Amino acid sequence: MLIAGITGELITIEKIGLPRALSVADSPFQDETLLFDRAAPADSALSVVFAFPNQYSVGITSLGYQVVWATLARRTDLIVSRLFTDCHEPLPRHPDLLGFSFAWELDYVNVLTLLESLQIPRRAADRSDDHPLVFGGGPVLTANPEPFAAFFDVILLGDGETLVETFIDHLVSLRAASRKETLHHLAQVPGIYVPGLYQVSYGDPTGPIVAIAPLQADLPPTIAKQTYRGNVLSASTVVTPKSAWENIYMVEVVRSCPEMCRFCLASYLTLPFRPASLEASLLPALERGLAVTDRLGLLGASVTQHPEFETLLDYLNQPQYDHVRLSLASVRTNTVNPKLAETLTRHGSRSITIAVESGSERVRQIVNKKLTTEEIEQAAINAKAGGLSALKLYGMTGVPGESLADLEQTVDMMIRLKKAAPGLRLTLGCSTFVPKAHTPFQWFGVNREAEQRLRYLKKHLAKNGVDFRPESYSWSVIQALIARGDRRLTPLLEQVRHYGDSLGSYKRAFKDMAGQLPPLEYYVHDSWAQDQPLPWDHLQGPLPKATLQKHLISSLTFT
Repeated sequence: MLIAGITGELITIEKIGLPRALSVADSPFQDETLLFDRAAPADSALSVVFAFPNQYSVGITSLGYQVVWATLARRTDLIVSRLFTDCHEPLPRHPDLLGFSFAWELDYVNVLTLLESLQIPRRAADRSDDHPLVFGGGPVLTANPEPFAAFFDVILLGDGETLVETFIDHLVSLRAASRKETLHHLAQVPGIYVPGLYQVSYGDPTGPIVAIAPLQADLPPTIAKQTYRGNVLSASTVVTPKSAWENIYMVEVVRSCPEMCRFCLASYLTLPFRPASLEASLLPALERGLAVTDRLGLLGASVTQHPEFETLLDYLNQPQYDHVRLSLASVRTNTVNPKLAETLTRHGSRSITIAVESGSERVRQIVNKKLTTEEIEQAAINAKAGGLSALKLYGMTGVPGESLADLEQTVDMMIRLKKAAPGLRLTLGCSTFVPKAHTPFQWFGVNREAEQRLRYLKKHLAKNGVDFRPESYSWSVIQALIARGDRRLTPLLEQVRHYGDSLGSYKRAFKDMAGQLPPLEYYVHDSWAQDQPLPWDHLQGPLPKATLQKHLISSLTFT
């Protein structure tokens, strides 16, 4: 049977090889302030271990993890234990469910480690009715779960508000069913993907995918991501000094982004753009959070584009909130006005972050960044005038169609900003373009010259006193490998972990598996034909493939 009643028997850390036992004084859980009421589980409650494959301080700072955990813990038909790589709550000896919130690709190593620590086979195909059902969700798995598909029995595609309750409701109703029966039933529920019930075929082991199809005729050929369309968005369910951002209370101001930069997964995967209701969501959430902490984080891909953002600032600028420390996610450049800068200064911030992508207006047109250099300059002027001491800019190199002249314009832009706002500390963080599933640029490969271009920017910006902080090109290559990967990567990822999960491990694993899967260049650097099946074609995102192709064609007019 898949589901058995909870035994009430708890296992200790030492028995399963998980992180060291923590004394009550050392446990981070005792320092938590909960902002919801955990339900008292019924005698027949299913036992759930809900894991984040990283340390507690990282996992508890994930708003998505917090919200899903609270959703589970509010149910009387579940008893939930949290698991991190460095600590956990008391765990059931035989859990019915094991869930993972998967937010960063390279955390897959920790997923495998935790599975083994719990004595659960790594691969779903090797599990029996005696093992818990292993499910996962989060942005990594929603975008492209295929490299990790073999590790999960079930993958939830989309927003937790829509999916988690539905998933659990079905499981509770199936508690007397076998594992096989349960998975077949779940595979017919919108947004629930059972990878083991879908087969991928290839023309040859080193070539593109030919087709992806369900193993049984009554299963859907495509699984659609589920989108929550309400106007009450997420807020922290726990505040703790042990989080990566100490005592932070997070409020989701907007979801998705109306700008739709053509490389941006955060925009395309989460469409449509939804602002939280000021009266029904934001203000009540702020009141709850500010009653327990004085540190506030406003989250979203473009928080300042909330239609009532000025009203939100007025609320926070009331005298009773003068002591509150305010942090903002990256903001739309042309919304950096004196009022915003003054509000941030008043509430303890010293810097603001904007994403400009490039100093070249042509490159910004390619990626659909609707932004002029004059607007970037004005943002710097306003930031300084409002009392901020630093401006952080996000850039990107290796964008399809980028040339050396575009890099020169980025250097010129940074020099221009220094002159326009003297004394304002400028930092340019720069990443390499990485293609992401469900975006118009998913067909492009990583530019082989990107590493050299990062060196060019470093050299020329350093000469002009600009703090340049490039992301690792080598790890961007690995990110692209996983972002565009298919199921043939599964044994490679297992081999990489065996070799130590270093950059060299990937090269060594590819050498070992030559002839069994395409080379690294195929996944990372090659541009793919628009008519070839993609690894995630059976997983339907917010926009159809034909629409993404139209957006891609629009970008080519500027190259």
